[in-house]
Amino acid sequence: MTPAPDLYCLAFDGHDLIAKGTPRELLPAVKAATEAGGSVLVFDRATGRTVEFDLRGDLETALARLPEAAPEAKRGPGRPKLGVTAREVTLLPRHWDWLSDQPGGASVALRKLVEAAMREAEGPDRARKTRDAAYRFMTALAGDLPGYEEAVRALFAGDEKGLESAVAGWPSDISGQVLGVHVDP
Repeated sequence: MTPAPDLYCLAFDGHDLIAKGTPRELLPAVKAATEAGGSVLVFDRATGRTVEFDLRGDLETALARLPEAAPEAKRGPGRPKLGVTAREVTLLPRHWDWLSDQPGGASVALRKLVEAAMREAEGPDRARKTRDAAYRFMTALAGDLPGYEEAVRALFAGDEKGLESAVAGWPSDISGQVLGVHVDP
């Protein structure tokens, strides 16, 4: 899968952060480290998932394979200028009855309900996504480091002090990323 051009990535050679930025910005460092025999992993900073690059050929060839701009989203039925997408929703008759009695109709009422739910869940969702990203990152790069199990337990328990203690002996690039302290390469 080709990484999106605006994806913010972190590149590690072993336990050392060697580059960060968009795929186009860090590809030269990734290619050079790989060609020098390094063990390079690239992560999506937001999700902690690994990102793969096609490094075949010279640097210019590898860069040419990266997309220049984000592909435009395919538009379907609905109100495309507003970004509205039509999809099927299955509800019980009593739900449809309630929605039809709402000012603006079912679509307006559903949008308002979804917006309210999104606002209410924003904090917990962000915390869960951050925790999951840290876990994916830790598993890939720190699974063999001392204190890994304690760090995972502390991460999922929400124990910040325990997490700091568990990662204290880790390489600073890894512990900094896990703790949310972003270091420059």
